[in-house]
Amino acid sequence: MTDIRSKIYTLYSLEQLAGKDTVVHRLHPAAKLTATAVYILCVASMGRYSFFAMTPYVFYPCIVLALAELPFGMVFRRTLIALPFCLFAGISNLIFDRSVAFWLGGIPITGGMLSVFTILLRALLCVSAVLILVAVTPLSALTGELRCLHVPGVFVSLFEMVYRYIGTLLEEAADMRTAYQLRRGTKKGISLADAGMLIGQLFLRSADRAARIYNAMKCRGYPGTAAQAKRTGFTSADWAFVLLCCGAFAAVRLGLFSLLFY
Repeated sequence: MTDIRSKIYTLYSLEQLAGKDTVVHRLHPAAKLTATAVYILCVASMGRYSFFAMTPYVFYPCIVLALAELPFGMVFRRTLIALPFCLFAGISNLIFDRSVAFWLGGIPITGGMLSVFTILLRALLCVSAVLILVAVTPLSALTGELRCLHVPGVFVSLFEMVYRYIGTLLEEAADMRTAYQLRRGTKKGISLADAGMLIGQLFLRSADRAARIYNAMKCRGYPGTAAQAKRTGFTSADWAFVLLCCGAFAAVRLGLFSLLFY
């Protein structure tokens, strides 16, 4: 149960950092959302062998982490979760692409190895950019900007509900696990024979909890869509942030950054 409680804390720990008051946190949510979207687009569109050309993109998360006073270790550990999936997706390149790209101290670096490194770096950069966006922008402000960008409201509401009440689902699972262990007198986990029954019970309890929450919201006047907060305009700092970031990302993508070293 303690482990599940720690997972709930880990889930919402990044959002708690959004309440800080730094130069990055004070930026307009739309400015941070635009910069992150352009950043991910530029990084994802790099070529399969563009490992060294992508290295300038490392400066963006490092600079933002420093300016926003975010714990680097916390963001980095959450970013590493996505790397095994990307490694499995690109491991076939090691088998089919064996042409030597260059030599490193007498060790041949094949095109497959270079492409795998590029995939891992791309995933690391994109995931870290999303995590930083969540850590410097309150969820309500972020979803409000998504609605202003005419993202379908049903998807935004579904995202809000899932994110907000996944902790409630984990708490229900923790209570059921505790009750199960007290009745079984064991701490070795849940047996496979009982797992199906517990999953079904968790589904029923979650559906009942969701219905009660929705009825309570309707009784308090919930109209079915979130209320739109009053929008504020861009300041000069917001425009400077968007133009500087997008210009730098585009320059690296077009290869203009590498011309400075020639």
